Parts: sequence; structure tokens; C-alpha cells
Amino acid sequence: MTSAADLPLTRAVRADRERTTIVIADDHTVVRQGLRLLIETDPGMQVVAEAGTVPDAERLTRAHRPAVLVLDLNMRDESGLDAIPRLRGDAPDTAIVVLTMQDDPGFARQALQTGARGFVLKEAADEELLEAIRLAAAGQSYLNPRLGARLAAQPPAPAGPPDDLSERETEVLRLIALGHTNAEIAERLFLSPRTVETHRSHIQRKTRRTTRAELVSYAREHRLVDL
Repeated sequence: MTSAADLPLTRAVRADRERTTIVIADDHTVVRQGLRLLIETDPGMQVVAEAGTVPDAERLTRAHRPAVLVLDLNMRDESGLDAIPRLRGDAPDTAIVVLTMQDDPGFARQALQTGARGFVLKEAADEELLEAIRLAAAGQSYLNPRLGARLAAQPPAPAGPPDDLSERETEVLRLIALGHTNAEIAERLFLSPRTVETHRSHIQRKTRRTTRAELVSYAREHRLVDL
């Protein structure tokens, strides 16, 4: 059961343009409150709005045009990762700093490649978030140092999919990464929805990825879709 503290509420205040304006997007009210308190310890920063859903984050970013949007990846209604390109298109002057519990270097790479300026882990937010906001507002980038080291140590991504994916599984994975539903994939490939679901299960088992965001990240890492 969803508690009142987790409802996707929004909150906004009048912006002081002499300070770095910020919108916070996280689907937990208590997290947003904590982030607001942390950010506003810096007198040069002001949180102008809080969003609990991706649509609210998009709406409030368009409305306030903040210098920085602090965005959680694991929003309840939609992955923040999928929303980054739309947010960049709607408000190109707003820098995006991702704040997440996901410590997979693949998510960091995808977030930065699709337009985020910063990638901060929630476990290190007290030390890193304010610095990431400052750098992002100045047009620079910030990546959690531990993730940066892991990314640097990774070999270049292969040109095609490993893990013994078949040609049909590869095509299904590509369409998943492009945002198609199982029904749409079935129609495009002249398959039954049940067959598509079977392919998807095989893909998840072979790639060891379970969520849609993880499959999208995998497909992009292996250049199955354009970044």
C-alpha cells in the first residue's frame, strides 16, 4: 500500500534568478525533503519545485526553466533514464544531474550519452551532489569517481550482441530498446504476442538483464540502437 509520504506531489516557489535554480524529481517525498535541505545549505542555490513523477518533472522543468534538474532514475511511473532525451529537448538550457541508487556503469554511460551532465550515487549525495550541481550549472560534467574508475576499466563495447542471442532475439531486443510494446513487436515481426514474450524471457535470461531500462542500456552498449 502506498503511504501518503510517497504520493507524487509537486511543490513550487518563486525563483530567485540570482541563485542557481533547481528542480528535484524523486518519487519519495521524504527523499525530496532531504535533498531540499541539503541543497539549500548552499546560499547560492534555490530549489524552486519538487516533482514526484516523470510527467511532473517535465512540466515543472518547462515551466521554471531551472539551471539544474536533479533526477532520480527509478521513478515509479517511468524510468528517468528514458525521460532524459525528452527533457533535454524541452528545456535544453537545463542541465540534468542524475541521482540514483543504481551503481551499474552502464546506466552512468547511458545517462551521460543521452544528455545528463552529472551522475551521483545516493549513498554519496552528501559529499557529491552540491559539487555536481555547481559543475552542471557551469556547463561541466560530474561522474561519481568510483563509477568513473569502473567505466575506464571496462573494455570497449563489442559491435554486436554477445550472450548467444539469436537473430530473432536481437531484433526483438532492438525493438524493445526503441520503446515498442510486446503487441507492437508482434505486429511488426508477424509473431504472436506469446512468442514475443518467450523471446523476451530468453533475452532476459541470456543477458542477465530483467527490467526494460536494463535491456535498453544493454542494447545501446552493444550498438543495437543509435545513441
